[in-house]
Amino acid sequence: MSLARKHLLQIYQAALAAVQGGDCTQRALSGYDPGGPVAVIAMGKAASSMMQGAMVILGDAFDEGLLITKEGHCDTSLQGIENIRCLESAHPVPDQRSLYAGQTLLEFIAAQSVQHDFIFLISGGTSSLVEILPDGLCLEDLRKVNQWLLGSGLNITAMNCVRKSLSCIKGGRLAQRLVGRHVNCLMISDVPDNSPHVIGSGFLSPDNSDRSQPDDIPEWIKKLPKAPPAPLLGDTCFDTIDVRVIAKLEDAMQAAKKEAVALGYEVYLHEALITGDAQLAGQQLAHALCNGESGLHIWGGETTVCLPDNPGYGGRNQQLALAAAVELSGMEECYFLAAGTDGSDGPTEAAGALVGGDTLQRGAQAGFDVQQALAAANAGGFLQASDDLVITGPTGTNVMDLILAIKLPTA
Repeated sequence: MSLARKHLLQIYQAALAAVQGGDCTQRALSGYDPGGPVAVIAMGKAASSMMQGAMVILGDAFDEGLLITKEGHCDTSLQGIENIRCLESAHPVPDQRSLYAGQTLLEFIAAQSVQHDFIFLISGGTSSLVEILPDGLCLEDLRKVNQWLLGSGLNITAMNCVRKSLSCIKGGRLAQRLVGRHVNCLMISDVPDNSPHVIGSGFLSPDNSDRSQPDDIPEWIKKLPKAPPAPLLGDTCFDTIDVRVIAKLEDAMQAAKKEAVALGYEVYLHEALITGDAQLAGQQLAHALCNGESGLHIWGGETTVCLPDNPGYGGRNQQLALAAAVELSGMEECYFLAAGTDGSDGPTEAAGALVGGDTLQRGAQAGFDVQQALAAANAGGFLQASDDLVITGPTGTNVMDLILAIKLPTA
């Protein structure tokens, strides 16, 4: 492995460490004195690490815990603890486990005494993991909606707007189950603007948007049974709920910059959020790298992919990275990494990919055509063959996607 590739992976790991859920939760709860027993509810891809962080700080005040996370993301050290209920649920498309998790959540809340304070630890992925459906809406319809959303090209704010309209606990509705209870809600943000009402579709936060559905929602979704009206900003159900975002994309980007400077790179941190079509973004960023200054370039954001019928293997970061590899083909001085901070990219085990000027050649030698792979949303198949996938496993955090690229000086 070249030194530039090693450095990109090292910088990526430093960025992840800065937003690791356990450490961020410990810092956020430092000095917290509940004065009584605490019930902790952790939901999302980073639930395990956040729960572990809370346990360190709370000590004997930790009374009971409920942990709901993505399949394969529950830390085994938590599964044998008597006073913690661990559930693994479905992501990115909800299934029966999501409904079971939603019912378990409501029962857990109802079972706590009036002496209990609550700590909610929420990270990305929760929209799919936990659900209570309105009357008349079935699981099959919910799954169809989410499958459509994932291939629609809509951004996360628009997708979660649709999800809220079909949920009895999202859009701030869960707060109605906690009236008068003291609640600390700590969140790891995986959305633009770090808006609490968007993260996880806003279980405990009022939706301060106009709540209008995106224009291109199909009629069959518009006709589905909807949830009761959500509580508005200023509703008394939010009076005893304190919501804080404790980790975000900007923190990871700053940590990447710090690590790159320590490694001796000139660093260019591009603050504009990368959104829109993944393939187009990959082309544009690679073009900017080719024509930019030598050093380390940092971008962050979250792109989308409009899926074809019968899509192949991959995710948005793999699509972005492979599109970048087309532009970088033959350029020995450029290396480009695009990866999710949660360790997963779409319905794959890869976080993303690290490509260079020789990626297309290696993929072609394995029998792949790059344009066919991009058109079929099979970037992961190509990048697996070219040995360019980045695989980390669950990272304990989730703050959108990082794009890191090195341009070496030429002689």
